[in-house]
Amino acid sequence: MQRPRYSQPPSRLRHREKRSNFVRSPASLKNLHHTRYPRDVATSATTDHILAPVKAAPTLLSDYATLFKLRVSTMVIITAAAGFYLGSLQSGISPFHAGLIQALAGIAVVTCGSSALNQALERRTDAHMRRTSNRPMAAGRISLAHGLILGFAAIFLGSLYLAYTTNLLTGTLTLLTAIGYVGIYTPLKRITPINTFIGAFPGALPPLIGWTAVRGLIEWPAVALFSILFVWQFPHFMAIGWMYRDDYAAAGIRLTATQTDAQDAARSTVIQALFYAVLMVPVSLWPVALHTTGYLYAIAATLLSLGYLWYTIRFARIVSSPLAPASRQYAHDLLKASVIYLPLLLAAMMLDAKGRLLF
Repeated sequence: MQRPRYSQPPSRLRHREKRSNFVRSPASLKNLHHTRYPRDVATSATTDHILAPVKAAPTLLSDYATLFKLRVSTMVIITAAAGFYLGSLQSGISPFHAGLIQALAGIAVVTCGSSALNQALERRTDAHMRRTSNRPMAAGRISLAHGLILGFAAIFLGSLYLAYTTNLLTGTLTLLTAIGYVGIYTPLKRITPINTFIGAFPGALPPLIGWTAVRGLIEWPAVALFSILFVWQFPHFMAIGWMYRDDYAAAGIRLTATQTDAQDAARSTVIQALFYAVLMVPVSLWPVALHTTGYLYAIAATLLSLGYLWYTIRFARIVSSPLAPASRQYAHDLLKASVIYLPLLLAAMMLDAKGRLLF
């Protein structure tokens, strides 16, 4: 007797359909094999988390690196080292001695302390900007008291150390740089767009401080180094301001780029950037006139400065379409050019400097 055949329950039919979906054709298996996910993508048994990015919780060490703005601090150390190097050659001594380490260590400590106090003052402002909202003090991972103690201690001890190991002038200038950056420039960012001009003074002091660390006095070559860094900052910061103008505006930061009318903001930003980029050409040649460097540096400085000017002229296109996505790309390109320009200029200056190198 033939046994009757019963229809399958709907749940079992669905189960069999799901199983059949896992049978892949050779072409689909090949495509699956070549599917790549970013390295920071987590996969799990549930499809809900397949594309969930993995973000490791910040450690105290990484928070300190952010608090001390290590990339900015590195640039400060590089410019200070250039000043120390050139000052040593001017004195007829090798720049490679213990004094170099002592000077750079003191300058680095004060720079890190200034960055910590800057973030303590701007913790609420940073919380309103996407690129800074995860900073340790803005996110609450480092307390206000913690940041203030670190900042004040680093500035005081670093300045004292410099005064002891180098000379009183260097320790005093470094302390004044920290005061200008934290006590004057930082509060002005919420009051007036002139803060960029004011902030350029402490920002340009590191190479001069490096010079005084070895020479013990302020001389014209040191002033030339200060002037180079002072002028360089304006196209650099105009580019940054334009790239993040929405963030700065949301946080209440007063910059040329954050004016209400985008056309006026673009025009004013470009005028300042172009003025200082043109000025950069003769200013970069000042060390040649002071016989600190030779004519090889003059050629290199002229070419580099003209390249910097070209990127600034290209940046001027933002005036025609200030709200176009391309305007941010022009700003990004100018920012990248400025970061490349300064180390190359200083390297050319050091390689063609007049004086004794090793002995």
